[in-house]
Amino acid sequence: MNGWFHSWRAAVRIARRDAWRSKGRSFLVLAMIALPILGVSAADLTLRSAELSPQERATRLLGAADARVSDPGYGGVPVQQSPDGQMTTPADKEYDTQPVPEGHIDVKKALPAGATLLEDTNGYGKLRTAHGLLHTGIRELKAADPLAEGILTPLDGRFPQRPDEVAASSRFLEESGLEIGGTLAARGLEREYRIVGSYEVPDDLRALQVNALPGAFLEPLRKGLEASGMAVPDISTEHLVKLPADGGHGFTWNMVQETNAKGAVVVSRAVLVDPPANADVPIFQREGYTPFDQSLSADKSALVAVATVVGLAMLEICLLAGPAFAVGARRSRRQLGLVGANGGDRRHIRAIVLAGGLVIGVAAAVVGTVLGLILTFVLQPVLEDSFGQRFGAFDVRPLELLGIGALAVLTGLLAAVVPAVTASRETVLASLTGRRGIRRSNRVLPVIGLVAALLGASIALYGSVFSDQFVIVAGGSALAELGVVAMTPALVGMFGRVGRWLPLSPRLALRDSVRNRGRTAPAVAAVLAAVAGTVAVATYATSEDAQLRAKYEAQLPYGAVSALTVEDGGRDVPAIREAVQRHVPVEVRADVARIAVGRAGCGPFSAEAGCGRSEVVIPKANECPLWAESAPPGTDPAERFSKEERRRLADDWRCRPGGGGYVPTVDGLLVADAALLKVLGVDDPAAEKALAEGRVVSFHKKQVDAAGRISLRVVTDAKAADEAVERNEPVPGEVKALPAYQVPDGTASYGVAGVLTPAAAEAAGLGTVPMGSYYSTDHLPGSEQRQRLDDDLAKVGSEVHLHVETGYDSENSIVLLALTVFAGLITIGAAGIATGLAQADAEADLKTLAAVGAPPRVRRTLSGFQCGVVAVMGVLLGTAAGVLPAIGLRLTERRQQERWYQEGRDAGWAGVADLPHVPIVIPWETFGALLVAVPLGAALLAALLTRSRTAVARRTAA
Repeated sequence: MNGWFHSWRAAVRIARRDAWRSKGRSFLVLAMIALPILGVSAADLTLRSAELSPQERATRLLGAADARVSDPGYGGVPVQQSPDGQMTTPADKEYDTQPVPEGHIDVKKALPAGATLLEDTNGYGKLRTAHGLLHTGIRELKAADPLAEGILTPLDGRFPQRPDEVAASSRFLEESGLEIGGTLAARGLEREYRIVGSYEVPDDLRALQVNALPGAFLEPLRKGLEASGMAVPDISTEHLVKLPADGGHGFTWNMVQETNAKGAVVVSRAVLVDPPANADVPIFQREGYTPFDQSLSADKSALVAVATVVGLAMLEICLLAGPAFAVGARRSRRQLGLVGANGGDRRHIRAIVLAGGLVIGVAAAVVGTVLGLILTFVLQPVLEDSFGQRFGAFDVRPLELLGIGALAVLTGLLAAVVPAVTASRETVLASLTGRRGIRRSNRVLPVIGLVAALLGASIALYGSVFSDQFVIVAGGSALAELGVVAMTPALVGMFGRVGRWLPLSPRLALRDSVRNRGRTAPAVAAVLAAVAGTVAVATYATSEDAQLRAKYEAQLPYGAVSALTVEDGGRDVPAIREAVQRHVPVEVRADVARIAVGRAGCGPFSAEAGCGRSEVVIPKANECPLWAESAPPGTDPAERFSKEERRRLADDWRCRPGGGGYVPTVDGLLVADAALLKVLGVDDPAAEKALAEGRVVSFHKKQVDAAGRISLRVVTDAKAADEAVERNEPVPGEVKALPAYQVPDGTASYGVAGVLTPAAAEAAGLGTVPMGSYYSTDHLPGSEQRQRLDDDLAKVGSEVHLHVETGYDSENSIVLLALTVFAGLITIGAAGIATGLAQADAEADLKTLAAVGAPPRVRRTLSGFQCGVVAVMGVLLGTAAGVLPAIGLRLTERRQQERWYQEGRDAGWAGVADLPHVPIVIPWETFGALLVAVPLGAALLAALLTRSRTAVARRTAA
């Protein structure tokens, strides 16, 4: 035991001195191991700090209160809730099949006697800013009250103390152009408020919000909007509750359930900090209310994902750092030979090289962890702004950081294993004289690698074709990649056969790489590992991008613009049209209106007194049998049709869903002329002729009956109609039949169900209200044009539905570019290691070249080609290895979606008539960049960093 300790102590001392003597090489290896440790430790610190403790979450939600009580709007019937109050339902299960009662209660009566209450009311309004109007949240909370401390964080100034004062969130002040000390007003409200301070919402730093005293803003705003005939926003009120000083242990779970019995919902500090067991929560015992985050499968999937990422990261670091330790072992051959000459055996040689990995690993662990701490602390404000919320306390967990540091030490030791074994096998004579002797290639390892590659590919193929478990695909792909890594020495030898067709310098570089496979193979394997991961992600991302592009439903033709409003009876439509004409390169403008029923100012979805609507009546013959209105209420298609019938009906044109797009009306009908058809890209002379003849142009086949007419129901009382629908009774209203023309199937309508001219609407006795316009453009409006247009529309009193069709916008291009750059850096680093080792090994060859008259630039050229050769071989092998897991994953997803598709057809669901499109797309551009740009960059960088002249060598001591 004592001898073992002293031998390892000596080995560590020798390794430490050698590392200090070769600072450049040591720094390179240390950086390779420390950078991932830095990233992992920084991620751990960031996630732990961002993850709020139960007490911190309670403070941000409740301030200093014991609980927050709200009315769920169930009319006072007993309720059940989750401990955090996110899930609520009436306690009586009869409401699972019956309509839930509506109504409100006085929550004060549901609370214990002597409790202190503080109102917290939330609503929205359009506030006037320096630019126009801004849709903003309005919070009425006495934020200066000690009970609310922690909910809002003051930044500058103070919270309001008078009814005519407000404080504003910093984001609101930034967006609105207003400042502390200025005034603020709202649309529909005559009075003004003085801004006395700024604050932030810790859980939502991007919140556009103003804070006022209870009753000072929202109630006057509601009255003003009602008086002006404008829509009134929803307002919700909750109460912060502080129990008396003798309240015991706070608002306990038993007290929460007692309050639930009185019809109120409670979020309690005591329950958030110490939640009850799931078995003690009644709502969790009901079907469909089990929280997913407690699922074992979710934890298992997360654990598998983390283990896979960590394993691949360790493999890649070992492959990258292994050649560097081989460099150190080769440069220390004489020193290791002296150890053998003085009685040291192979285990001492292995111990010295392994100690080098231990020393570098410990240093990397310390440096990476310390830098991770510093980086996380410095970047915390930036990360908080990026995440949109403030972190909790700076959470340092020593055990987790020690585990991450141990990972660095283990990685350093694993990276030094192969160089240690190789160094220990050299004879003392060869180490002292520098002779290499005859080296034979290992014939067993390539065979094992080939078997592993074939077996892994078979497993991945099985997982993608016959199983839905991606873990099988990932495991098989990893095994196949390790097999390719094991075959790398043999594959490097095969690459050497192309050298006969190359010029002198690349031929020398390739032959040198083949002759010294011990240093070339690990570097190629490192490049392979880096490129394989990049290729796998790039292939999957490109394929998914193609799938999303195919699924994308354009709202309008490319470059077209729509600006619509349904407020205030179209009063602001002229101003909206003028703003669009001023900032958009308009080619064709199509003015549209909507059918209006009832008093002026009613919106298309309004259910207020005096308001009505129009709706298209689907003929009975055109109703989908699966979901026909005449079907018994509450019955499932599976109860009325067999599986074969449901499959057949899923393909029926009557059951196919409508196209994409959005028109803010109930029936999708627009009142317009032929210009709208031109903007929508409908090239159909028959449709233009039908409009001129006064017929309705229909885009939905289901709307037109056998006689070629569209039936339009005019509902004068929308509220009564809604009540009739709930009672499953006929909807009251006059039905008008209008002649129609059905456009050919497949014509894109972008949400428009039909078009009729103003003259046809007038002839049918239908009132109309201006709604806005559709525009085709000469070219897509730029960013500055959009900003100026948004600024002008913000000054319009009505809410405007603005859409500019820019087409499918892929975010994967940035991802692919980042992956390519990452792979390039890894490739250049790995190839650089191989180049450094090549220069150490080929020093004698370079001196021989210089002695026979080779120009000085040969050293630089040879160094560049050595680096480029390693990069090319690694990129080619990595590309082949990386495509496999991506294809396997896509095939697995294809099978899964096809199974869902078949299940949907069996159930007769709407919208499943088309077979899911899950393509496999190879990113040839990324492959080209990796194959051409990366090796070329690596070669040029190596050539530039290599001296073209070498110093005169001194005679090696015998």
